[in-house]
Amino acid sequence: MDATNRQTQPLPKIEIMAVPDIPMIQAGDDLSAIIFERAQAACLTFEDHDVVVVTQKVISKAEGHSVRLGQVEPSPEALEVAALVRKDARFVEVVLRESRGVMAMRPDLLVVENRLGIICANAGIDRSNIEQGDDVTLMLLPQDPDASARAIQEGLQSLSGKRLAVLIIDTLGRPFREGVMGMAIGVAGLDPLIDMRGQTDIFGYVMERTIINRADEIAAAASMLMGQTTARLPVVIVRGATYWPGAGSSRSILREPWKDMFRPKEYLRLGKAK
Repeated sequence: MDATNRQTQPLPKIEIMAVPDIPMIQAGDDLSAIIFERAQAACLTFEDHDVVVVTQKVISKAEGHSVRLGQVEPSPEALEVAALVRKDARFVEVVLRESRGVMAMRPDLLVVENRLGIICANAGIDRSNIEQGDDVTLMLLPQDPDASARAIQEGLQSLSGKRLAVLIIDTLGRPFREGVMGMAIGVAGLDPLIDMRGQTDIFGYVMERTIINRADEIAAAASMLMGQTTARLPVVIVRGATYWPGAGSSRSILREPWKDMFRPKEYLRLGKAK
């Protein structure tokens, strides 16, 4: 291809557009309707194969999945763990209720396998960007993030007439890496993994183990625009990302325990999380 032909070829690109002016979400709000209306007001249109990325916090707010700290009675188990990690025993009780087991702990750190199977600090529970009254409100992760993503996908597809994918994301830490980044915890309309095994690279080498986590790649890109503190941009449209359309599930992202070389052979198992 000569220089003239190269200039006529469209350059590959990905667009990341925030849906502005999303209001403070209340329990029972119709998120699909709010997202669509706010996008229209900002002259943002939806196109086939767009990925709508939504922070888990607005999902949890709409679904009313929160707990007031003053209403929590810590168990003996929570009191014991709280003494080790030096955290409020009521907060630890909520974390244990939302967890399958404790993976690691030290002062000021409690890493668990939460009820969704995600390894993270404090089961993904926090209080940031939540309106607080006299009692502290903790926001829990959605009960079923995949179902939440499907509900938004169906609602937006009905309103827009376009074929869309939806990701519910949270900012989580990663083993052996500093800092947090956006990761997908709920998926609808796309296969989160792209299996490259059997394909060849530009030199003919056959890929043997390469599987790309496209859902987390999109989540990380979207979270850069969403921000973490005062940005108030909980919904982002990602356009131009390549992915395999499909039913999809966040569960396929989780590594099976038998494949995990670093999981403790014995850890504190809990029976509270369903």
